[in-house]
Amino acid sequence: MQLILTAHGSADPRSAANACEVARTVATLRRDVDVKVAFCEQNSPNLRDVLADSPAGSVVVPLLLADAYHARVDIPEMIADANPAVRQASVLGEDDRLIHVLSQRLTHSGVSRLDSSVGVLVTAVGSSSAAANARTGAVATGLVAGTHWRATTAFATGPQANLAEATALLLDQGATRLVIAPWFLAHGRITDRVAEFAAAHRIPMAQPLGSHRLVAETVLDRFDDVAAARRAA
Repeated sequence: MQLILTAHGSADPRSAANACEVARTVATLRRDVDVKVAFCEQNSPNLRDVLADSPAGSVVVPLLLADAYHARVDIPEMIADANPAVRQASVLGEDDRLIHVLSQRLTHSGVSRLDSSVGVLVTAVGSSSAAANARTGAVATGLVAGTHWRATTAFATGPQANLAEATALLLDQGATRLVIAPWFLAHGRITDRVAEFAAAHRIPMAQPLGSHRLVAETVLDRFDDVAAARRAA
């Protein structure tokens, strides 16, 4: 079967490079799966072009964290127009493995899980979907489980709580050592703006999820869910 790993696309080359690296990791883990990379916009190959050459039964796995507009509208419309015989998997979402990777990024940046002075700003892209934002907010809860940290969510875009407001909230709650945990798959223009805020306020910032093996495993789980549903039908 074919797995079409589909990212949103970005003018920043780091985003596309990360998508390609995730695809390579997926292909290494499952050599029986034909892994293709596609983008909704800005990068090549475009998803429509990949779909046109894809066999029936191929599965599009969105390389997206939030189940918002791109997963609910853009990708389904492209599939319907270009190749309705292709199925779409769920987004990666707030998977426990990805939260574990985010926790690793924090500890690798020198933050102890036992340090009760730590306040974590889980920073993500905001969505027009309140439900998607609420699901993203659950990442902070999962991240502090088994630690002495406190955490809250800051949205880098949209009308939701921004970094300055989230910072003030954590300080009011008694945190004296703040750190930014980017809920992003790769660096890009938005994370650069977050990094500017971090530098201006002298707040350390961890790395995004990147092409960690657990990211690839989550992609394969989404693919396998569709394959299993097909066999059961």
